[in-house]
Amino acid sequence: MNKLKKQLLFIHSAGSQKSGQGSSGLAAFIKSSLGEEYHVLCPRMPEPENPQCTSWQEQLKEEFSLIKNDVMLIGHSLGGSVLLKFLCEEEIDITIAGLFLIAAPFWGSDDNWQNDEFTLPEGFPSTLPSINNLVLYHSKDDPIVPFTHMEHYKKHFSHAHARVLEGDDHYFHEGLPRLIADVQKSPSKNDQEGF
Repeated sequence: MNKLKKQLLFIHSAGSQKSGQGSSGLAAFIKSSLGEEYHVLCPRMPEPENPQCTSWQEQLKEEFSLIKNDVMLIGHSLGGSVLLKFLCEEEIDITIAGLFLIAAPFWGSDDNWQNDEFTLPEGFPSTLPSINNLVLYHSKDDPIVPFTHMEHYKKHFSHAHARVLEGDDHYFHEGLPRLIADVQKSPSKNDQEGF
């Protein structure tokens, strides 16, 4: 009898996703590192070089309709903030085994990051579905999304695991091994071990 593959949905960053750009390197690293035990979905989001929250959320609805059991979710940069907003605003009827947010902007946190379209709703932590593991990743010297954005998320998610990364990587073209380790130990409904 074949063992069911664990499902993982990866939502990429804004900007070009051609080879060597955007989240392309990170997505390839995730797929190759997790191997055959995981079914990794990496949809191309609409117009990534001119992203609109509404069209990205419509795409997410479509992706979630294809998922039949528990899932792990990874959002990179803008993909992380849109994924989180989607989870706060939509009814999700599947188990979320883990949510991993990499260098995600916290919209509305400072003057350079104001955009009502992407800003989380008031009281958003209470509207999230139940998530077994929430993990945040951010480089101390990220040149694109300041490290302070992770601090904003930590204030709202006291239960989150925060992975503070040395250096200035934002795109992680060479990969993010700590993410792989966290995904692999994130329990699905049938697993007993966790963080």
